[in-house]
Amino acid sequence: GCPGVLAVLGLEAAAPGECELTRLLQDKLQYEMRLQYMKHYFPIDYTVQVQYEEVLRPSNITRLRNGTVSEAALRYLWFHVSSQAVLRIREVLPEKHPSWKYTQELCQLFDALGEEYSKYRQTDVEAVVADLVKLIHSAGAESRSKAVRPKALLDNCLKVMRMLYGVPCELGIR
Repeated sequence: GCPGVLAVLGLEAAAPGECELTRLLQDKLQYEMRLQYMKHYFPIDYTVQVQYEEVLRPSNITRLRNGTVSEAALRYLWFHVSSQAVLRIREVLPEKHPSWKYTQELCQLFDALGEEYSKYRQTDVEAVVADLVKLIHSAGAESRSKAVRPKALLDNCLKVMRMLYGVPCELGIR
């Protein structure tokens, strides 16, 4: 039969571990923290270079949902985009930077989420998502073509996370 299909159905519900970690992320991504660590501690109008595929907004999710992409695949995509975003921000920070420890903590939460997602096989997610994830991880630095403010990357991360995990994980929007 099709083991891949069953695996995806099993992943439609967010795992308890995913919910626990997204709650921790929601705490870490509170507005005050995003403002302080991603805006006040950076030069005015500072941006990081990312690839187009590394920007995931609520509108992208809505479009993919309308294209019948499963929720599990959307969460998988969000995970890859968001963990890349945090890495992009970390790349520009020296260890002594006041935001370094904060991004380090975000990285650790995403690493833990990565463990949750390691059960996914590429075949478990729709081709459109698998292709996006490949693009995110394959392209070299020269293809980065969008300048985005660090706070905007984390704003998107939080908004999309709430769209995808809000209901299955009962993330109260505080």
